[in-house]
Amino acid sequence: MHYLSSTEAIKKIYAIKGRQETKPLAICVSNVLDISRFAITEHLPRGLLDNLLPGPVTVVLRRGDASILETSLNPGVDSIGVRVPDSEFIRTVARGSGSALALTSANLSGQPSSISVKDFENLWQHCAFVYDGGLLPSGRSGSTVVDLTLPGKYMIIRAGSARKETSEILKRFCLEEAAPSGA
Repeated sequence: MHYLSSTEAIKKIYAIKGRQETKPLAICVSNVLDISRFAITEHLPRGLLDNLLPGPVTVVLRRGDASILETSLNPGVDSIGVRVPDSEFIRTVARGSGSALALTSANLSGQPSSISVKDFENLWQHCAFVYDGGLLPSGRSGSTVVDLTLPGKYMIIRAGSARKETSEILKRFCLEEAAPSGA
């Protein structure tokens, strides 16, 4: 079996998906405690991440100088989207990697998100393994993406499947919704 380096694997993800290399990838980690290895979390209210994750939420945080992320991942971008999925299988794979997994939806760029393994059958030939975890409960809308880079503020970047619950949690932790840039 041939294992790819992180840089090679990242390039392969972009090539397979037909994705622009300027469009950042997120990462997946095994638990909330791992997030601080990859991104700055000190400015967040205690308990916030534990209330948001695991689940269908991607939090966008600043990388910071102490981040152990591969520099080839999203070069020139000082933030990173981080997921802790509610799938024990995926968290186990991430835990076994000893680091983070580059993460993207299983589809060609610009196509609807996959909710079953059959939805991306056209990509199987490019995959070393395909695991069937059943239908995704979050549906095609994917994860809710929330920018938490600014202290005391949040901005929903993509509504996704958990917008209402995510907004309620953020407000409960006294974060204010930030106006979109340019507004």
